[in-house]
This record gives sequence, C-alpha cells and structure tokens, in this order.
Amino acid sequence: MTGAHDGRRHAILAIDTATTRVVVATGTADGQIDGVTTWVAGYRHGETLLATIGRFLGEQNIRRSRLAGIVVGTGPGAFTGLRVGLATAKGLAHGLRLPIVGVSTAQALLAGLGDDEAGEPVLLLPAGPADRILVRRNGRPELLPGGQEPVLAPGTRLVAVDLEGRAPVAALERGELARAALGSALIAIGAARIRSGAVDDLAELVPEYVTLPRGVTGQGGEVAWSRDPR
Repeated sequence: MTGAHDGRRHAILAIDTATTRVVVATGTADGQIDGVTTWVAGYRHGETLLATIGRFLGEQNIRRSRLAGIVVGTGPGAFTGLRVGLATAKGLAHGLRLPIVGVSTAQALLAGLGDDEAGEPVLLLPAGPADRILVRRNGRPELLPGGQEPVLAPGTRLVAVDLEGRAPVAALERGELARAALGSALIAIGAARIRSGAVDDLAELVPEYVTLPRGVTGQGGEVAWSRDPR
C-alpha cells in the first residue's frame, strides 16, 4: 500500500477485480496515481472489497465526499470477482452521485506495460482450467481453446497474467510488471475520460466474463461473451 493524499483535494477512485489480485487505487483529476493497495481475494470479494476500500480511503485521508469519480475494470475476468467489483463501483457511484467509467482491464494491463521493450505486446489471460484469452492492443479478445497456442507476429511480446504453469516464464514476468502498473493505468485512462465527459451510464455498464455463472451453459457449441444484463 502506498501514497498519502490531501483530503481537501478531489480524488479519483479505481477498482479492479478481474484478476486474482484485487487492485484499488486513488489518483488526481489529471490522472496521476497517488495511492494503491492490492491483495489476493480468492472467493471472498464480497467480504473484503468494500471494507478494504473504506479503510484505504481513510489511510489516504480521503473522505467519500471528496471523490470526483469512480473507475472500474470491466474484464475479461471470472464471474465472482467481476460481479462484486462492478456492483461495488456502481453502488458507490450511485450513492455518491459520481460519474463512473468502465475500463477494459486487459487494455489497461497493456497500457500499463508501456513501450520499454521493442515489439507489440499481447496479453494472455485464463478462461477456465484449459482455455485462454488473447487480447491485442485495441483489439477484441480471442478465445484459444485448450491446447491451442497463440499465433504471434515476429517480435511480439507475450504478456501472461494468472497463468502459472501455462505460459512461458518471460511472459509471466511481463505480466507481473503489467499488473504492478494496473492501478496507474486505470487512473490515467479513467481520469482522462472523466475530464472529457466520456463517462458510462450506470444501467449499461456491464462486466465482460470469461466464465459463465454456475448452472449456466453455452448453447450450440459456440463460445460467446457472457454479458450481465444489469
């Protein structure tokens, strides 16, 4: 956990629950991060998220009345984490009458990695015990069924998150670098959208799941993104 904030200033709050590590960050209206905390939630997002946000804001000396906007990662990710993360972010935005911005977690991870190395980065994420999801910058996620390897252009940098034992070590190392910068990327992207007025409608902001809720199955042998209608 890092950062200290002047409670008299307006702040942006960012929340991401798409990966195995929850990220909560605060930043300024011009997109500079000034505090971040992360933890492994397991399946206890509902128990830990809101309480940790409250404690974190207190440690940052930020009253909820001083928040100027909410940024939330929309995935791709697993059902439990995204459901709680989006519900919490939307509840805060509604209750505090704040603008909210949904940001693709995948695109924020790629943005956070930056351009320190040559080659275009592409992100590899888990989609259940066998399948994986490949995300290119400014591209739609692509499903890789179990055993299928990604087709990459020469010089492409593979960035893997939450795929220990299922991706190359170098890709996993890049993934940790990307995840370490996720809070900063969410704040930068979200603050820019809030400044420009490109905010989301609460009723239309939905997560992008890579796994369907328990008891729900696909039809017709095709894989489609599960979109939460609420």
